[in-house]
Amino acid sequence: MCGRFTLYSSLGDLKKVFAFDAAIDKMSPSYNIAPGDEIAAIIRQKDTRLGKLHWGLVPPWAKTRTSRLINARVETLEKRPSFKRAFQKKRCVIPADGFYEWKEGQPWYCLPADGKPFAFAGLWETWKEEGHAPAYHSCTIITAESEGALREIHDRMPLILHAEAIGEWLNQAIDEHAKLHRILKDGRVGAAGIKSYPVSRFVDSPKNNDPRCIRPLSEGSVTPR
Repeated sequence: MCGRFTLYSSLGDLKKVFAFDAAIDKMSPSYNIAPGDEIAAIIRQKDTRLGKLHWGLVPPWAKTRTSRLINARVETLEKRPSFKRAFQKKRCVIPADGFYEWKEGQPWYCLPADGKPFAFAGLWETWKEEGHAPAYHSCTIITAESEGALREIHDRMPLILHAEAIGEWLNQAIDEHAKLHRILKDGRVGAAGIKSYPVSRFVDSPKNNDPRCIRPLSEGSVTPR
């Protein structure tokens, strides 16, 4: 699964990796993004835009916003009512610098071996309470079975897309399940492109959000609080 991640690259650095036509004015670095947070995401409608979505997808038919789905299993995207429509028409990518997984209580930080920002494949939706405004825009991160050494940390991992596959994934003209699964399969970044190391339990609390979250244990421990 994916329950926490980071995004500390600048807007300028993201523009070097991802192609988008418009973007939010500014971004603050975050070393401990948690479910429910408002996060950066790239969607394509009339143009390709880097904007903000709430992490935890709320289906449009939900009665309240409390049913937030932070992850979607790639194996069942077209089968789950919460994801079926979004899989066909409301796909997004979520920029990140790394993500956390926990093994027997020990947090590990996972990031691309080349150190560049990357993108999770995701889905987004719009929910609106009848008679009230504004609309609530939310998203979920797609996960797949872990590969290679990452299996030793957790059996699931976020599905990361190569930059070259993002354009196809965001293309609204593509809505056939088989083609979309092919994009995810062929465009996926494998575990060989990801490195990981243990970090302090300082990251356990979402209130802790600074570079100490990603500091390797080998460089000195941080007292949890």
